Amino acid sequence: MSDGHAPTRVFLLDDHEVTRRGIAGVLTEAGDLTVVGEASTATGALARVPAVRPDVGIFGLSLPDGDGVTVCRELRARLPELQVVILIGYDDEGLMDAVLAGVSAYLHKDVPGADLVRAVRTVAAGGELLDPAAVTAAQERSTATTDPTRLLAALTPQKRAVFELLGEGLSNREIGARLRLTEKTVKNYVTRLLGKLGMQRRTQVTILAVQLRADL
Repeated sequence: MSDGHAPTRVFLLDDHEVTRRGIAGVLTEAGDLTVVGEASTATGALARVPAVRPDVGIFGLSLPDGDGVTVCRELRARLPELQVVILIGYDDEGLMDAVLAGVSAYLHKDVPGADLVRAVRTVAAGGELLDPAAVTAAQERSTATTDPTRLLAALTPQKRAVFELLGEGLSNREIGARLRLTEKTVKNYVTRLLGKLGMQRRTQVTILAVQLRADL
């Protein structure tokens, strides 16, 4: 129920319309939360969120053209007051990346509605819902970014292969053909690499790969 204050403004980002509708219904029933915008893609969120300036964003992790962690990082660089709740699946690997991107909370997609409402209220008030172990691991990873060798050693073989092919100047399609992956899968790997390396642009990864190869 609303206590007379302006309702908390929430933006929804998920590639499934049914999921967005379900979340919107739960938030609306709470009385003190209101959905001010929605998007199904990273591109859509990056265009709409600055226009509506929500208090809280609820972002799915996997998107057709990127992921919620990268969207979080880019939007918080422009809107540092934005609080973000990331919804993850049990098989997602983006937990520590989410912490590094500045999320305030992460919840599994099958979270009960009451817990989701509670999380939105918590982060809107400046609180966090983060696993201390994940925060510690993220801090260690952040420290490791000063040593690219350590960071790259932590990559999976597949991500390392994508990284090295970026250094050869190959496109996503060419990398996919070389590694027998779809172009979309390669794009997702590149996005994850950006997050792990703390970089914003693909060219930064390419330059780092070239530099490291030259040092060998």
